[in-house]
Amino acid sequence: MVQDEMIVPPQYDVAVAYRIYPNVSRVPPVFPNDKLKLSELCLKTFKESLGSLKVKMFVLLDNCPPSYEDLFTRYFDEQDLELIRLNGVGNRATFDRQINILLDQRFSEIIYFAEDDYLYLPNQFESMVKFLHEEQVDFVSPYDHFDYYVLDLHNQKNFIKFFNDKHWRTAASTCLTFLTTKTILGKTQNVFRSYTKGNDDVSLWLSLTKRKLFNPLVILKYYRTNGHFFGIILHAWQFCWRQILFGKRRNLWVPIPSVATHLERDHLAPTFTWLTKHGETTIEQNMRASDGEHVAAAISRSTSC
Repeated sequence: MVQDEMIVPPQYDVAVAYRIYPNVSRVPPVFPNDKLKLSELCLKTFKESLGSLKVKMFVLLDNCPPSYEDLFTRYFDEQDLELIRLNGVGNRATFDRQINILLDQRFSEIIYFAEDDYLYLPNQFESMVKFLHEEQVDFVSPYDHFDYYVLDLHNQKNFIKFFNDKHWRTAASTCLTFLTTKTILGKTQNVFRSYTKGNDDVSLWLSLTKRKLFNPLVILKYYRTNGHFFGIILHAWQFCWRQILFGKRRNLWVPIPSVATHLERDHLAPTFTWLTKHGETTIEQNMRASDGEHVAAAISRSTSC
């Protein structure tokens, strides 16, 4: 008689694949010439955002000196850490490694792709985990992207839910920092792996959410007026046409207000003053009237469900 394989129960609330490298890729509002300080700021706020969650950390150190390893051993216990040293394989290759690691690990069904230049609010990460688990959504981004409020690519109706003291809205796309499950990643991994073959992050997300891809008038408008947007749609069809035509439409949700922001100077998430002029994190929410208009704008373009 063949014995059934023993199933090991999850030991952690979330498994995280956190990729980091020692160069500054964007223009951050603080530490533009010191990636180590920028990395510590982001990692510190990430740890504080986790609150009481038990997290398994897989850290992809791409050509990083030992000082970067020290950051993670300072903020996380040794038994919760796996340090993976890479010899400068680059952005797309490390993302592929994240996929492999999170699919192969057996610590948690809930998984998180993390990049090294996000600033988080304290004790907020658990709200995403609860939302993913209790609302049965496919993907959750921590980042209420500024582009949602200013780019025509995101000018569309969205759904709004109220959960755990936050509004949550659907979105067409996000970056490559997001929360999902092993089950969903297993079903969509081919779409995400298209990034390693030259696809854009926005394009792969559009192929999953199936936004802006079927209206010929919109595509023609972008062809005539916005080559960048047209290229995004073209890449979606080029790399992910099977998903677009035959795959299941997936939902992507983001919190309002944001749980985190990408530290790109001109694209900080609205409704918060994230940093003081000295580069210190702003803990309290700064809901100024002008900032509140961004939330109102999001809700006015959305449909409650």
